Amino acid sequence: MKTGEVKIINQGLEDEMQVWGYRPCLWKMILVGVGAVCTGGLLLLLLYWLPEWAVKGTCTHTSVREAHTLLLRTTDEFKQWFRAKVHVMLAPGRKPFDSLDLKPTAQLGNGEHGIGGAHEELCGKFAHRQPDEIHYFTHHSTRYYWNDVIQNFEFYKGLEDVKVSCASIHSDHSSGLSKTLQEYRALFFGENEIAVRVPSIFILLIKEVLNPFYIFQLFSVILWSAEDYYYYATAIVLMSVISIATSLYTIKKQYVMLHDMVAAHSVLRVSVCRENKDIEQAMSTELVPGDVIVIPANGMIMPCDAVLTHGTCIVNESMLTGESVPVTKTSLPSSGEDAASSYDMEEHKRHTLFCGTQVIQTRFYAGELVKAVVVRTGFSTEKGQLVRSILYPKPTDFKLYHDAYLFLLCLVGVAGIGFIYTIILSVMNKVPAKTIIIESLDIVTITVPPALPAAMTAGIVYAQRRLKKVGIFCISPQRINMCGQLNLVCFDKTGTLTEDGLDLWGIQRAEDGSFSPPESDVAKESLVNSTFVACTATCHSLTKIEGELSGDPLDLKMFNATGWILEEPTEEETALHNPIMPTVVRPPKHTVPEANQNNLLTQNMELSELSSCEIGIVRQFPFSSALQRMSVVVRRLGEKHMDAYLKGAPEVVASLCKQHTVPQSFTETLETYTRQGFRVIALAHRQLESKLSWHKVQSLSRDLIETNMDFLGLIIMQNKIKEETAGVLQELRQANIRTLMVTGDNMLTAISVARDCGMIRSHEKVIIADAVPPKDLHPASITWRYTENPAQTIKDNQTVEINLEEEVCDRQVTLQEQSYHFAVSGRSFAVITEHFPQLIQKLVLRATVFARMAPDQKTQLVEVLQSIDYTVGMCGDGANDCGALKRAHSGISLSELEASVASPFTSSTANISCVPNLIREGRAALITSFCVFKFMALYSIIQYLSVTLLYSILSNLGDFQFLFIDIAIILIIAFTMSLNPAWKELVWRRPPSSLISGPLLCSVLTQIITCLVFQVLAFLLVRQQSWYETWTPQSDACNVSSSGLSVNVTSPHDHKNIKNYENTTLFYVSSFQYLAVAIVFSKGKPFRQPSYKNWPFMLSCVCLYTFLLFIMLYPVPAIDSFLEIVCVPHDWRVTLVIIVIVNAAVSFMLEILIVDIILWRLVFRANQGVNRPTVSTSADAPQVANDRWGPPFLSWLFCRNNKPPTVRYMHLTLELQDDADWPPKPSTVTCASDPQSHISNPL
Repeated sequence: MKTGEVKIINQGLEDEMQVWGYRPCLWKMILVGVGAVCTGGLLLLLLYWLPEWAVKGTCTHTSVREAHTLLLRTTDEFKQWFRAKVHVMLAPGRKPFDSLDLKPTAQLGNGEHGIGGAHEELCGKFAHRQPDEIHYFTHHSTRYYWNDVIQNFEFYKGLEDVKVSCASIHSDHSSGLSKTLQEYRALFFGENEIAVRVPSIFILLIKEVLNPFYIFQLFSVILWSAEDYYYYATAIVLMSVISIATSLYTIKKQYVMLHDMVAAHSVLRVSVCRENKDIEQAMSTELVPGDVIVIPANGMIMPCDAVLTHGTCIVNESMLTGESVPVTKTSLPSSGEDAASSYDMEEHKRHTLFCGTQVIQTRFYAGELVKAVVVRTGFSTEKGQLVRSILYPKPTDFKLYHDAYLFLLCLVGVAGIGFIYTIILSVMNKVPAKTIIIESLDIVTITVPPALPAAMTAGIVYAQRRLKKVGIFCISPQRINMCGQLNLVCFDKTGTLTEDGLDLWGIQRAEDGSFSPPESDVAKESLVNSTFVACTATCHSLTKIEGELSGDPLDLKMFNATGWILEEPTEEETALHNPIMPTVVRPPKHTVPEANQNNLLTQNMELSELSSCEIGIVRQFPFSSALQRMSVVVRRLGEKHMDAYLKGAPEVVASLCKQHTVPQSFTETLETYTRQGFRVIALAHRQLESKLSWHKVQSLSRDLIETNMDFLGLIIMQNKIKEETAGVLQELRQANIRTLMVTGDNMLTAISVARDCGMIRSHEKVIIADAVPPKDLHPASITWRYTENPAQTIKDNQTVEINLEEEVCDRQVTLQEQSYHFAVSGRSFAVITEHFPQLIQKLVLRATVFARMAPDQKTQLVEVLQSIDYTVGMCGDGANDCGALKRAHSGISLSELEASVASPFTSSTANISCVPNLIREGRAALITSFCVFKFMALYSIIQYLSVTLLYSILSNLGDFQFLFIDIAIILIIAFTMSLNPAWKELVWRRPPSSLISGPLLCSVLTQIITCLVFQVLAFLLVRQQSWYETWTPQSDACNVSSSGLSVNVTSPHDHKNIKNYENTTLFYVSSFQYLAVAIVFSKGKPFRQPSYKNWPFMLSCVCLYTFLLFIMLYPVPAIDSFLEIVCVPHDWRVTLVIIVIVNAAVSFMLEILIVDIILWRLVFRANQGVNRPTVSTSADAPQVANDRWGPPFLSWLFCRNNKPPTVRYMHLTLELQDDADWPPKPSTVTCASDPQSHISNPL
């Protein structure tokens, strides 16, 4: 597009857009006004549908800085256009975080002004400052402000914009804002409210009615009314009213649900700390970034995103993460290395309270309040972003809808030919001008069927109902069709492939630098006083909520295994003491041996021992997925020094311990457990200096504590695979659907689970890509480690070959591909993405296990897979998969919590058996969409052919004939043919994704030609009959039928020339043609159940066939009169029956022979992919001989010879088949400086 200045906003972000500036142009506006009057408002409609034309048609280019109107276009594949009006605001500063010279006397009253009034008052308080004019616009609930420095628009997220360090949040931002500064910032950030405005029914109605489809329907209805086709016009109006009402109800309901979900926390009263140490009550809508709020002891629902600076909170974050387990949030570090780093919401999420999450309870010091600094407000918050993504979703990118529009354009082209033909014919026959206009426009309404969208939607609605019956709920019905195209599904591991809970299998303690034998019972008496059990009992983030222990399931399982008791101080106890009363854990009292209970002395000794086992938890450093560990500082009752306990990923814990305390067999022992699929956690301990006071511990950074530890041993947890997992993965593999595992767990554990559940088979190699970032002078490198011996014997190769030939699912996978899988860790994924971008696509092509993946990395992986043209499904439990669930073409959440808002599909059964069900229904819905579209296209063409032939004799179909065809035949058939349920199993073949594909186009074209031939044949034959004459009310062609004669005699004069022999003949033939193509197109296996199991469809077909045959062979005067049919001789009726039967047989034979056998099986399947096996056995020889000439000849005939694959992953597969260096050899290293070379490096 040729333009002047163009700017890019949100660069590098998901919603990146190009911006052009415009200002109003008077002469263009006058021209548009004249055009609108001349076209009767149609020009205004066109400009409403195309905002870019509206702006260019009424404005002229200018710089973005001077613009009055902006034209925005997204830079993604959808290239959506938007227009935005630029507003001007007066403010005493240019940016929200500018330091203003505030006068102490400048008070702004009670602050209850809107933004518009507030800025005038504020400017008045700064008389010494010239107020600045700030240009801004609003788009999708986000405000963008003009920045003179960068000469572009930018938006302000919150406190993070000024790149504050954690220490400066404590020093500069923890005292609060003055009222004046708060109101100044409110100018930029607006009200702190996620406002979901529910539009009025009238607004929704106008938007719905202005849809191009309904405008076309309105045009059709006006035209039909002008032709006195009132009945059919009424039927279409009724259908449209029902369709609009249903649509309005659904949209309104979604808005109300979203509004109610957000309204729960949108407005409440909060305690705000002001700069002068006062605490005042304010409405949450007044909060701005930088405000300091007090979190009440009994908790609250957070109205904003805020970072905790004092105290500790226990928060339920299920709304955002789907994780029902309460999370402990601690205050932001104020000293040490952590405090020097810039605050980042993702990195410091363990200290951040997110909007919409519920603070259950707080822990605080006596006399001190739990405080948090507001970081983000309104739509900038995490909850706001989620709501924005629901309010303004990206369009569904699916080829079917794109092709449907192209197909409709073809129909419009056909209508154009008919339009010209009608005008020429009518002019030649000297037809009145009014009739010419009406009849030529009528051809257009016949060719583009008004009932098409309703019929297309029916299949999806039925699929949605069937999914609901099997416990799968859908909030995005358009995506059901996309599920039919899935060829890759990513699975989370814990809670998805495996059981959610872990069982404690045993422990293995380390003593004097070596491992003791494994033990199964942690609670036995001999271990009560051991450091190992003390660590297990204290190193967790459990808390008591309403008397019940609550927290991470892993922590809960480990703590319960010790048999210890956790006691928390009450609010009264905390208030009585200056220091916070610590959480105390102690062993149960029944550890006193029963035999000694009569001995008072022994009992006293046991009780004193018991009290010395009591341990108080002084400070917690919560688990961090980035650090892969958590730690606590504790004090044992009666001891002067404190202890630090640490638990986490074994590799991480071992690296923080003194080397001599880590057993030499550590790596081998760890591998032994992880290979068997156990989850292993390591423990460590350190005695702290006795001079450390309680207050000093509170300010220490975790880096100072988590070092120089003594290694204590390993806890081995068992994560059982769900019983449905292996069967489902096998079913997906047989359906030629690739499966991946994306987990936050250990690499070897993940590989073990992948082998156990059949994702990786026993004979297949696993290559771990171990990447390290550049360090010192060494470039980034990848070491390729083979977990199995890569040397395969000849016998092994033969075994693999036999498996390939026997399993249908492997038809599209070469022998070479079957032999290896890559496994990648989160750290390696980050390094490869940054330093080896040319390798990432090759790697994901055969990578099956992704371990230690952070939530954002899961999303990145989905994007990489989509970039090589995979249609990606993601199945997770919702805990940390929200981003990936949203990004995937089809996200399936196994969590029924509010987080499932992020996922198009939610399953009520907590296992992956929902995935094949969803794909089966998706495939059935997709094939149904194709069937209905083909049927509706043929219906238009058949009717178009009938009307065009009748126009040649200045006739037409009658009003009631149209009504019978459109209502009794088309609507009933279109809505019942969608009811076929999905086929009971997944087949290896996938349905086509495009309407513009060879088999589908051939299917439609052969049926059009068949219908044309038989209609023309009937039309010409009837004129050759001996009894044929130009029909008049006195005509007596069927002299054997007195009833027919009586009807003809009593008929009035037909000025429209509806009643004639040609009309009657074509009406009968075309009515049967509609039914024939419906049955031909309504296919069953392999994606849908056969049509004979769809009883409403079969009943409709049988009834219509019976009715039509009956009125054809045994005319009923009343029906003939109603349908405006004339009486024809019985012989001709029998001839018509023969024509109809032959027509149906030819249609059926052409569809089966040409489309199903010749095209699909020989041409398209033979050329379908590069992924078919390249190695064949002798058993295939006869088939090869039979097919030697067939497919090549047909491929040449249909120009498909040597046609390259259309999708990127197939191109890559072809390239890698010819690459001798891929996969990399064992024990080689790839360096970033020379990515193609492999440097030998023995491991």
